[in-house]
Amino acid sequence: MFSGIIEEFATVVAIRKDRENIDFTLTCSFVGELGIDQSVAHNGVCLTVVGIHDNTYTVTAMKETLLRSNLGLLQVGDKVNVERSMKMNGRLDGHIVQGHVDLTATCIAMYNADGSTYFTFQYAFDPEMARRGYFTVDKGSVTVNGVSLTVCNPTTDTFTVAIIPYTFEHTNFCDIRVGSVVNIEFDILGKYIARLQQLA
Repeated sequence: MFSGIIEEFATVVAIRKDRENIDFTLTCSFVGELGIDQSVAHNGVCLTVVGIHDNTYTVTAMKETLLRSNLGLLQVGDKVNVERSMKMNGRLDGHIVQGHVDLTATCIAMYNADGSTYFTFQYAFDPEMARRGYFTVDKGSVTVNGVSLTVCNPTTDTFTVAIIPYTFEHTNFCDIRVGSVVNIEFDILGKYIARLQQLA
């Protein structure tokens, strides 16, 4: 479980395809604190550390993960938002993030608002998925590339988020442009409520 508060971004240093899986090797400041089998969110995707060597670590993404996320688009040198799993005795500064990315979305607009930057994302709308809680609501939570954010101006298939300068500078939002593909995880509380309504 994660909170959506990014610790920093890691840099991809190697990519290796293994049948239908991909091994990503990355480096970041806390490699020395990692252990094998530890969970780390990468652009919001929970992946398991499978190797540590010098100042790098390796994680594996399987086919299902690659189909649902933007990890398959990564190249050597790319920045990836990383967050280690949440400590149960800590504060929940973001919201409950599972690290189970639902789908990808595309940035269709961005503009400066006197300091902050607004990003609008569009995703493929599926009525059946929406009935199961895969949607956004005004002032609700959504996870974009692992970052816990507040939704504004949601439509059927789009939503907007405002990024403060600190978040822009310390996550890979600094590299997002119109046309960029990002990972989306909808709020788990909304999914549970939608499921309870189906069973009522």
